[in-house]
Amino acid sequence: MTSPLLGVDFTSAPRRAKPITVAHGRVDGACVVLDRFERCADWPSFEALLARPGPWLGAFDFPFGLPREAITDLDWPQTWPALVRHCAALGKPTLRATLDAYRESRPVGRRYAHRATDLPARSHSPLKLVNPPVGLMFLEGAPRLLAAGVNVPGMHDGDPDRVAIEAYPGLLARRITPASYKSDERRKQNAERRAARKRIIDALTAGSAPSQDAADPPALVVTPEQHQALLDDASGDLLDATLALLQAAAAARHGPPRFGLPSAMDPLEGWITGCEAGGP
Repeated sequence: MTSPLLGVDFTSAPRRAKPITVAHGRVDGACVVLDRFERCADWPSFEALLARPGPWLGAFDFPFGLPREAITDLDWPQTWPALVRHCAALGKPTLRATLDAYRESRPVGRRYAHRATDLPARSHSPLKLVNPPVGLMFLEGAPRLLAAGVNVPGMHDGDPDRVAIEAYPGLLARRITPASYKSDERRKQNAERRAARKRIIDALTAGSAPSQDAADPPALVVTPEQHQALLDDASGDLLDATLALLQAAAAARHGPPRFGLPSAMDPLEGWITGCEAGGP
């Protein structure tokens, strides 16, 4: 029996209308089974999730680190635990003001410093504070990983029975279709996005999602009710959590100590699981 897996669609401001969404699952032979969904509508419930005894491996959709270029320019701490504590101590208003000023100090066209993983993954810079506010996701997520004492491979040695890796659902979704499949805006929740969700779900359940990683998981197993829920959720939160679950399964198949992360990964920046330097 393999360890339980978590796929976590994160938000920097969890609430009942927009909770942190968790897909629970497991590897079963040649399949990844989606067991259930859980919603964390506030920080205590998310912190309780992180504190649950292992063994488990979770893939979390927020940046674990910041670009080394920015850390150096800002003269911030050069180890991950110290960096995370420093940013948490700054707090949201000061962090926002600092990053705004830093961005304005950089040349036009290079306002945002990026991590080594961001460009091949086509993910946003963790310095971005709006649309989406991934910098705030780092500020809310990374300190809670550190406080929970989980193991963050390549960045921080914690409880080996509770393992956290960085996920990016869009990395896997784009291997299936470039089309937009979700929106929190009701006016954009249209038939085209629903059709894109169906293409993604069909590819995942058929085990036909393209992959650069031979250890990526095969077919996703869902119940008819789960299939319908994934299709009907126009926000894409359920699907993103499920995509993260599949990324967790791929990491679990690689196993410790790196879980498939590159040996040259920068311990201040982190790395998106399944991302290869050559591109998505």
